[in-house]
Amino acid sequence: MEYQTISLALEDGVALLTLDRPAVMNALNTQMRAEITHALRNLDAAARVLVLTGAGRAFCSGQDLGDTGNANATDLERVLRDEYVPMLMALRDLAVPSIAAVNGAAAGAGANLALACDVAIASEAAHFTQAFTRIGLIPDAGGTWTLPRQVGTARAMGAMLFADRIPARQAADWGMIYEAATEADFEERWRARAAQLAAGPTETYRQLREAMRASPEASFEEQLATEARHQGVCGRSRDFREGVVAFVEKRAPRFEGR
Repeated sequence: MEYQTISLALEDGVALLTLDRPAVMNALNTQMRAEITHALRNLDAAARVLVLTGAGRAFCSGQDLGDTGNANATDLERVLRDEYVPMLMALRDLAVPSIAAVNGAAAGAGANLALACDVAIASEAAHFTQAFTRIGLIPDAGGTWTLPRQVGTARAMGAMLFADRIPARQAADWGMIYEAATEADFEERWRARAAQLAAGPTETYRQLREAMRASPEASFEEQLATEARHQGVCGRSRDFREGVVAFVEKRAPRFEGR
């Protein structure tokens, strides 16, 4: 597929997917959702981490309300089911970890797209807004699942009901994102984190992500069994063997991602 609303580049194991409709603050239309889904499903085998960011001054302003020409005639249930769900599940099902590098405004479905990544790193110029109630909608794109698990029910409910703008620093304090960086340090910070993951034990990261996702619904005993199962996979990996040898030899490990 030739991409027109996104760009995708691969360098040193880092796949950089950039939302590229800066004139409309990278609003999500049908074409962009299809292109994101395709890119995620067909990520180069050499990629060991995905970074999702936005072109221009925004990360993503959410649903493009002008996409169909008549927002009131849009079947939102169909759009969510047929376009958002495949995109978000493709992101969740990646074999490699994902980082949202939130460079600016992240609103509505754009905020929830960022929060669906494994890690979110934001510039202090960025902010997050569950803007849905401003136009008479409920939060979607996974927001009602993701946000309360990150910040707790009280904060999630308030953020959604009031549609307040949450600055990046506050989002970090709440636990909504992993960290906020100054504008001057932002790109260097997310690139360093991406490089760290790209050089790490990729299969271990996949097992860790699966174990973490099982945790909220599991009992303690069930989670212990889950940990044992995933740890068994890690223990049979080449990277585990390399990690042990490197520890004994007092050197940095050279992980292959398998």
